[in-house]
Amino acid sequence: MGHILDNLRQFWQFTGFANFEWGYLIMIIIGCAFIFMAIKYEWEPMLLVPIGFGILIGNIPLFAGLNVGVYEEGSVLNILYQGVQRGFYPPLIFLGIGAMTDFSSLIANPKLLLIGAAAQFGIFGAYAISLALGFDPAQAGAIGIIGGADGPTAIFLSSRLAPTLMGAIAVSAYSYMALVPVIQPPIMRLLTTKKERLIRMKPPRPVSPTEKKLFPIIGFLLTAFIVPSGIPLLGMLFFGNLLKESGVTKRLANTASGPLVDIVTILIGVTVGASTQASQFLRWESVKIFIIGALSFVIATFAGVLFVKFFNLFLKEGNKINPLIGNSGVSAVPDAARVSNNVGLEYDPKNYLLMHAMGPNVAGVIGSAVAAGMLLGFLG
Repeated sequence: MGHILDNLRQFWQFTGFANFEWGYLIMIIIGCAFIFMAIKYEWEPMLLVPIGFGILIGNIPLFAGLNVGVYEEGSVLNILYQGVQRGFYPPLIFLGIGAMTDFSSLIANPKLLLIGAAAQFGIFGAYAISLALGFDPAQAGAIGIIGGADGPTAIFLSSRLAPTLMGAIAVSAYSYMALVPVIQPPIMRLLTTKKERLIRMKPPRPVSPTEKKLFPIIGFLLTAFIVPSGIPLLGMLFFGNLLKESGVTKRLANTASGPLVDIVTILIGVTVGASTQASQFLRWESVKIFIIGALSFVIATFAGVLFVKFFNLFLKEGNKINPLIGNSGVSAVPDAARVSNNVGLEYDPKNYLLMHAMGPNVAGVIGSAVAAGMLLGFLG
Protein backbone atom coordinates (compact mmCIF):
# COMPACT_ATOMS: atom_id res chain seq x y z
CA MET A 1 0.00 0.00 0.00
CA GLY A 2 2.85 2.38 0.85
CA HIS A 3 4.46 1.63 -2.51
CA ILE A 4 1.23 2.61 -4.31
CA LEU A 5 1.00 5.85 -2.34
CA ASP A 6 4.63 6.66 -3.23
CA ASN A 7 3.80 6.09 -6.90
CA LEU A 8 0.76 8.36 -6.65
CA ARG A 9 2.81 11.09 -4.97
CA GLN A 10 5.44 10.75 -7.66
CA PHE A 11 2.76 10.93 -10.36
CA TRP A 12 1.31 14.07 -8.74
CA GLN A 13 4.70 15.77 -8.90
CA PHE A 14 4.71 15.31 -12.69
CA THR A 15 1.28 16.92 -13.20
CA GLY A 16 0.67 20.50 -14.19
CA PHE A 17 -1.39 21.00 -11.05
CA ALA A 18 1.57 20.33 -8.79
CA ASN A 19 3.77 22.79 -10.71
CA PHE A 20 1.12 25.46 -11.13
CA GLU A 21 1.89 29.17 -10.70
CA TRP A 22 -0.46 32.11 -11.23
CA GLY A 23 1.57 33.39 -14.15
CA TYR A 24 0.58 30.33 -16.18
CA LEU A 25 -3.09 31.06 -15.60
CA ILE A 26 -2.65 34.66 -16.80
CA MET A 27 -1.00 33.45 -20.02
CA ILE A 28 -3.66 30.78 -20.56
CA ILE A 29 -6.33 33.48 -20.29
CA ILE A 30 -4.41 35.58 -22.85
CA GLY A 31 -4.19 32.57 -25.18
CA CYS A 32 -7.93 31.96 -24.88
CA ALA A 33 -8.56 35.66 -25.57
CA PHE A 34 -6.53 35.40 -28.80
CA ILE A 35 -8.57 32.41 -29.93
CA PHE A 36 -11.83 34.14 -28.97
CA MET A 37 -10.96 37.29 -30.96
CA ALA A 38 -9.97 35.20 -33.96
CA ILE A 39 -13.18 33.15 -33.98
CA LYS A 40 -15.69 35.75 -32.76
CA TYR A 41 -14.44 38.81 -34.68
CA GLU A 42 -12.34 37.08 -37.39
CA TRP A 43 -9.32 39.26 -36.53
CA GLU A 44 -6.45 37.60 -38.42
CA PRO A 45 -7.62 34.05 -37.55
CA MET A 46 -4.82 32.48 -39.60
CA LEU A 47 -2.40 34.05 -37.12
CA LEU A 48 -4.27 34.40 -33.84
CA VAL A 49 -5.61 30.83 -33.68
CA PRO A 50 -2.14 29.20 -33.99
CA ILE A 51 -0.54 31.78 -31.69
CA GLY A 52 -3.36 31.53 -29.16
CA PHE A 53 -3.21 27.75 -29.01
CA GLY A 54 0.59 27.93 -28.92
CA ILE A 55 0.29 30.11 -25.81
CA LEU A 56 -1.80 27.35 -24.21
CA ILE A 57 0.81 24.75 -25.19
CA GLY A 58 3.66 26.82 -23.80
CA ASN A 59 1.97 27.51 -20.46
CA ILE A 60 1.19 24.05 -19.21
CA PRO A 61 3.29 23.87 -16.01
CA LEU A 62 6.04 21.29 -16.54
CA PHE A 63 8.17 19.21 -14.19
CA ALA A 64 11.84 19.96 -14.82
CA GLY A 65 13.50 17.30 -16.93
CA LEU A 66 10.49 16.12 -18.95
CA ASN A 67 12.24 17.44 -22.08
CA VAL A 68 9.07 18.56 -23.85
CA GLY A 69 9.14 22.35 -23.32
CA VAL A 70 9.98 24.80 -26.09
CA TYR A 71 13.11 25.97 -24.25
CA GLU A 72 14.40 22.44 -23.43
CA GLU A 73 17.12 21.65 -25.96
CA GLY A 74 16.37 18.60 -28.09
CA SER A 75 12.64 18.50 -27.41
CA VAL A 76 10.24 18.36 -30.36
CA LEU A 77 8.93 21.88 -29.66
CA ASN A 78 12.47 23.20 -29.32
CA ILE A 79 13.44 21.70 -32.69
CA LEU A 80 10.41 23.33 -34.35
CA TYR A 81 11.23 26.60 -32.58
CA GLN A 82 14.66 26.62 -34.23
CA GLY A 83 12.94 27.97 -37.35
CA VAL A 84 12.06 31.06 -35.34
CA GLN A 85 15.32 31.35 -33.41
CA ARG A 86 17.52 30.89 -36.47
CA GLY A 87 15.25 33.00 -38.64
CA PHE A 88 14.48 30.62 -41.50
CA TYR A 89 10.67 30.68 -41.18
CA PRO A 90 10.33 34.41 -42.08
CA PRO A 91 12.04 34.17 -45.52
CA LEU A 92 9.71 31.27 -46.39
CA ILE A 93 6.74 33.42 -45.40
CA PHE A 94 8.08 36.19 -47.64
CA LEU A 95 8.39 33.70 -50.50
CA GLY A 96 4.69 32.95 -50.13
CA ILE A 97 3.78 36.63 -49.83
CA GLY A 98 5.66 37.39 -53.04
CA ALA A 99 3.93 34.52 -54.85
CA MET A 100 0.47 35.74 -53.89
CA THR A 101 1.00 39.51 -54.28
CA ASP A 102 0.04 41.55 -57.32
CA PHE A 103 2.28 44.62 -57.55
CA SER A 104 0.27 46.12 -60.45
CA SER A 105 -1.09 49.03 -58.39
CA LEU A 106 2.41 50.05 -57.37
CA ILE A 107 3.83 49.63 -60.88
CA ALA A 108 0.96 51.67 -62.36
CA ASN A 109 1.46 54.53 -59.88
CA PRO A 110 5.06 54.48 -58.55
CA LYS A 111 4.56 57.60 -56.43
CA LEU A 112 2.49 55.44 -54.07
CA LEU A 113 5.82 53.95 -53.02
CA LEU A 114 6.44 57.18 -51.11
CA ILE A 115 3.39 56.54 -48.92
CA GLY A 116 4.77 53.12 -48.02
CA ALA A 117 8.08 54.77 -47.17
CA ALA A 118 6.39 57.45 -45.03
CA ALA A 119 4.59 54.84 -42.94
CA GLN A 120 7.96 53.38 -41.94
CA PHE A 121 8.30 56.35 -39.57
CA GLY A 122 6.45 54.03 -37.20
CA ILE A 123 9.55 51.84 -37.10
CA PHE A 124 12.01 54.63 -36.39
CA GLY A 125 9.60 56.35 -34.01
CA ALA A 126 9.32 53.14 -32.00
CA TYR A 127 13.11 52.80 -32.13
CA ALA A 128 13.52 56.26 -30.56
CA ILE A 129 10.87 55.56 -27.89
CA SER A 130 12.55 52.24 -27.03
CA LEU A 131 15.89 53.97 -26.52
CA ALA A 132 14.20 56.55 -24.30
CA LEU A 133 12.67 53.77 -22.17
CA GLY A 134 16.05 52.21 -21.47
CA PHE A 135 16.45 49.47 -24.07
CA ASP A 136 19.89 49.15 -25.65
CA PRO A 137 20.24 50.03 -29.38
CA ALA A 138 20.00 46.42 -30.61
CA GLN A 139 16.89 45.75 -28.53
CA ALA A 140 15.39 49.09 -29.62
CA GLY A 141 15.93 48.17 -33.27
CA ALA A 142 14.19 44.82 -32.81
CA ILE A 143 11.27 46.45 -30.99
CA GLY A 144 11.03 49.25 -33.54
CA ILE A 145 10.26 46.89 -36.41
CA ILE A 146 6.85 46.26 -34.80
CA GLY A 147 5.88 49.59 -36.36
CA GLY A 148 6.11 48.03 -39.80
CA ALA A 149 3.12 45.79 -39.01
CA ASP A 150 5.06 42.82 -40.30
CA GLY A 151 5.23 39.76 -38.05
CA PRO A 152 7.77 37.71 -40.07
CA THR A 153 10.13 40.70 -40.33
CA ALA A 154 9.80 41.30 -36.58
CA ILE A 155 10.77 37.68 -35.91
CA PHE A 156 13.64 37.79 -38.40
CA LEU A 157 15.15 40.94 -36.91
CA SER A 158 14.58 40.12 -33.24
CA SER A 159 16.16 36.66 -33.70
CA ARG A 160 19.37 38.47 -34.58
CA LEU A 161 19.27 41.60 -32.45
CA ALA A 162 17.31 40.64 -29.32
CA PRO A 163 16.63 36.89 -29.00
CA THR A 164 15.54 37.20 -25.36
CA LEU A 165 12.75 39.61 -26.36
CA MET A 166 11.60 37.68 -29.42
CA GLY A 167 8.46 36.20 -27.87
CA ALA A 168 7.12 39.55 -26.68
CA ILE A 169 8.07 41.30 -29.94
CA ALA A 170 6.48 38.63 -32.15
CA VAL A 171 3.25 38.41 -30.16
CA SER A 172 3.03 42.21 -30.04
CA ALA A 173 3.56 42.51 -33.81
CA TYR A 174 0.97 39.88 -34.68
CA SER A 175 -1.50 41.22 -32.10
CA TYR A 176 -1.44 44.72 -33.52
CA MET A 177 -1.59 43.38 -37.09
CA ALA A 178 -4.87 41.77 -36.10
CA LEU A 179 -6.06 45.03 -34.52
CA VAL A 180 -5.41 47.18 -37.63
CA PRO A 181 -9.21 47.47 -38.29
CA VAL A 182 -9.62 48.80 -34.73
CA ILE A 183 -6.58 51.07 -34.36
CA GLN A 184 -6.46 52.84 -37.71
CA PRO A 185 -9.99 54.11 -38.60
CA PRO A 186 -10.31 56.63 -35.70
CA ILE A 187 -6.93 58.14 -36.60
CA MET A 188 -7.87 58.32 -40.30
CA ARG A 189 -11.11 60.15 -39.48
CA LEU A 190 -9.34 62.49 -37.06
CA LEU A 191 -6.74 63.60 -39.61
CA THR A 192 -8.95 64.04 -42.69
CA THR A 193 -11.74 66.40 -43.67
CA LYS A 194 -14.97 65.29 -45.30
CA LYS A 195 -13.82 66.83 -48.58
CA GLU A 196 -10.57 64.84 -48.49
CA ARG A 197 -12.39 61.59 -47.75
CA LEU A 198 -14.52 62.10 -50.88
CA ILE A 199 -11.56 62.48 -53.25
CA ARG A 200 -11.91 60.11 -56.19
CA MET A 201 -8.67 58.89 -57.70
CA LYS A 202 -8.13 58.12 -61.36
CA PRO A 203 -8.30 54.39 -62.22
CA PRO A 204 -4.79 52.90 -62.36
CA ARG A 205 -3.41 52.40 -65.85
CA PRO A 206 -3.18 48.86 -67.26
CA VAL A 207 0.15 47.18 -66.49
CA SER A 208 1.70 44.99 -69.18
CA PRO A 209 2.88 41.42 -68.52
CA THR A 210 6.43 42.52 -69.39
CA GLU A 211 6.37 45.16 -66.66
CA LYS A 212 5.17 42.57 -64.15
CA LYS A 213 8.01 40.22 -65.12
CA LEU A 214 10.68 42.90 -64.93
CA PHE A 215 9.49 44.38 -61.62
CA PRO A 216 10.73 41.62 -59.26
CA ILE A 217 14.14 41.51 -60.98
CA ILE A 218 14.67 45.28 -61.01
CA GLY A 219 13.08 45.69 -57.58
CA PHE A 220 15.37 43.09 -56.03
CA LEU A 221 18.55 44.49 -57.58
CA LEU A 222 17.76 48.04 -56.48
CA THR A 223 16.79 47.19 -52.90
CA ALA A 224 19.49 44.55 -52.38
CA PHE A 225 22.26 46.90 -53.52
CA ILE A 226 20.95 49.51 -51.06
CA VAL A 227 20.58 47.11 -48.09
CA PRO A 228 22.42 43.82 -48.72
CA SER A 229 21.60 42.72 -45.16
CA GLY A 230 17.94 42.49 -46.19
CA ILE A 231 18.62 39.88 -48.88
CA PRO A 232 17.03 36.92 -47.00
CA LEU A 233 13.67 38.71 -46.94
CA LEU A 234 13.87 40.82 -50.10
CA GLY A 235 15.31 37.97 -52.17
CA MET A 236 12.54 35.56 -51.24
CA LEU A 237 9.83 38.23 -51.65
CA PHE A 238 10.84 39.16 -55.18
CA PHE A 239 11.67 35.56 -56.12
CA GLY A 240 8.17 34.50 -55.09
CA ASN A 241 6.72 37.30 -57.19
CA LEU A 242 8.79 36.24 -60.20
CA LEU A 243 7.43 32.70 -59.84
CA LYS A 244 3.93 34.19 -60.01
CA GLU A 245 4.49 36.61 -62.88
CA SER A 246 6.85 34.61 -65.11
CA GLY A 247 3.96 32.51 -66.39
CA VAL A 248 6.10 29.37 -66.62
CA THR A 249 6.35 28.33 -62.94
CA LYS A 250 2.70 28.17 -61.99
CA ARG A 251 3.11 24.98 -59.94
CA LEU A 252 5.96 26.50 -57.92
CA ALA A 253 4.01 29.71 -57.37
CA ASN A 254 0.94 27.76 -56.26
CA THR A 255 3.04 25.71 -53.84
CA ALA A 256 4.77 28.79 -52.40
CA SER A 257 1.54 30.76 -52.00
CA GLY A 258 -0.52 27.81 -50.80
CA PRO A 259 0.71 24.70 -48.95
CA LEU A 260 4.19 26.03 -48.12
CA VAL A 261 3.10 29.35 -46.63
CA ASP A 262 0.24 27.62 -44.77
CA ILE A 263 2.59 25.07 -43.19
CA VAL A 264 5.12 27.71 -42.17
CA THR A 265 2.33 29.95 -40.80
CA ILE A 266 1.16 27.09 -38.59
CA LEU A 267 4.68 26.36 -37.35
CA ILE A 268 5.61 29.98 -36.75
CA GLY A 269 2.31 30.72 -34.99
CA VAL A 270 2.35 27.72 -32.67
CA THR A 271 6.04 27.98 -31.75
CA VAL A 272 5.94 31.75 -31.21
CA GLY A 273 2.91 31.23 -28.99
CA ALA A 274 4.62 28.41 -27.11
CA SER A 275 7.65 30.63 -26.49
CA THR A 276 5.53 32.90 -24.27
CA GLN A 277 6.04 30.83 -21.14
CA ALA A 278 4.98 32.84 -18.11
CA SER A 279 8.49 32.76 -16.64
CA GLN A 280 9.91 34.21 -19.87
CA PHE A 281 7.05 36.50 -20.92
CA LEU A 282 5.53 38.08 -17.80
CA ARG A 283 8.16 40.72 -17.29
CA TRP A 284 8.07 44.51 -17.22
CA GLU A 285 9.98 44.53 -20.53
CA SER A 286 7.06 42.76 -22.20
CA VAL A 287 4.61 45.39 -20.96
CA LYS A 288 6.84 48.16 -22.32
CA ILE A 289 7.11 46.36 -25.68
CA PHE A 290 3.32 46.16 -25.98
CA ILE A 291 2.98 49.87 -25.17
CA ILE A 292 5.67 50.79 -27.71
CA GLY A 293 4.01 48.51 -30.29
CA ALA A 294 0.71 50.36 -29.94
CA LEU A 295 2.47 53.73 -30.25
CA SER A 296 4.37 52.57 -33.32
CA PHE A 297 1.13 51.72 -35.14
CA VAL A 298 -0.30 55.11 -34.23
CA ILE A 299 2.86 56.87 -35.49
CA ALA A 300 2.85 54.86 -38.73
CA THR A 301 -0.81 55.69 -39.41
CA PHE A 302 -0.28 59.38 -38.60
CA ALA A 303 2.80 59.52 -40.84
CA GLY A 304 1.09 57.83 -43.79
CA VAL A 305 -2.07 59.96 -43.73
CA LEU A 306 -0.25 63.25 -43.05
CA PHE A 307 2.25 62.54 -45.83
CA VAL A 308 -0.57 62.17 -48.37
CA LYS A 309 -2.09 65.46 -47.20
CA PHE A 310 1.30 67.15 -47.60
CA PHE A 311 1.91 65.50 -51.00
CA ASN A 312 -1.46 66.70 -52.24
CA LEU A 313 -0.27 70.30 -51.88
CA PHE A 314 1.95 69.70 -54.91
CA LEU A 315 -0.59 67.82 -57.03
CA LYS A 316 -3.04 69.38 -59.45
CA GLU A 317 -6.79 69.07 -58.95
CA GLY A 318 -7.89 65.78 -60.45
CA ASN A 319 -4.58 64.08 -59.63
CA LYS A 320 -4.84 64.28 -55.86
CA ILE A 321 -4.58 61.21 -53.66
CA ASN A 322 -7.27 60.31 -51.15
CA PRO A 323 -5.56 60.59 -47.73
CA LEU A 324 -7.56 57.59 -46.52
CA ILE A 325 -5.08 55.33 -48.30
CA GLY A 326 -2.24 56.76 -46.21
CA ASN A 327 -2.84 54.19 -43.49
CA SER A 328 -2.13 51.32 -45.88
CA GLY A 329 1.57 52.12 -45.98
CA VAL A 330 2.03 49.62 -43.14
CA SER A 331 2.69 46.14 -44.44
CA ALA A 332 -0.35 44.36 -42.99
CA VAL A 333 -1.42 43.02 -46.41
CA PRO A 334 -4.25 43.19 -47.36
CA ASP A 335 -5.96 44.21 -44.11
CA ALA A 336 -4.67 47.80 -44.08
CA ALA A 337 -5.85 48.28 -47.70
CA ARG A 338 -9.27 46.89 -46.75
CA VAL A 339 -9.47 49.42 -43.91
CA SER A 340 -8.77 52.24 -46.41
CA ASN A 341 -11.51 50.94 -48.67
CA ASN A 342 -14.07 50.40 -45.89
CA VAL A 343 -13.60 53.84 -44.36
CA GLY A 344 -13.85 55.42 -47.81
CA LEU A 345 -17.10 53.60 -48.54
CA GLU A 346 -18.60 55.01 -45.33
CA TYR A 347 -18.50 58.49 -46.88
CA ASP A 348 -19.04 57.58 -50.55
CA PRO A 349 -20.56 54.13 -51.23
CA LYS A 350 -19.25 54.24 -54.81
CA ASN A 351 -15.67 55.31 -54.06
CA TYR A 352 -13.69 52.06 -54.08
CA LEU A 353 -10.16 52.69 -52.82
CA LEU A 354 -8.95 49.09 -52.52
CA MET A 355 -6.89 48.95 -55.73
CA HIS A 356 -5.30 52.33 -54.96
CA ALA A 357 -4.58 51.33 -51.35
CA MET A 358 -2.87 48.11 -52.44
CA GLY A 359 -0.06 50.21 -53.96
CA PRO A 360 1.23 51.66 -50.67
CA ASN A 361 0.27 48.43 -48.90
CA VAL A 362 2.64 46.26 -50.95
CA ALA A 363 5.18 49.11 -50.86
CA GLY A 364 4.99 48.80 -47.08
CA VAL A 365 6.04 45.14 -47.31
CA ILE A 366 9.12 46.16 -49.27
CA GLY A 367 9.69 49.15 -46.98
CA SER A 368 9.61 47.10 -43.77
CA ALA A 369 12.10 44.60 -45.22
CA VAL A 370 14.40 47.45 -46.30
CA ALA A 371 14.08 49.07 -42.85
CA ALA A 372 14.92 45.73 -41.20
CA GLY A 373 17.97 45.44 -43.42
CA MET A 374 19.08 48.95 -42.47
CA LEU A 375 18.68 48.24 -38.75
CA LEU A 376 20.48 44.93 -39.06
CA GLY A 377 23.24 46.60 -41.04
CA PHE A 378 24.17 49.18 -38.39
CA LEU A 379 23.05 47.32 -35.24
CA GLY A 380 23.81 43.67 -36.05
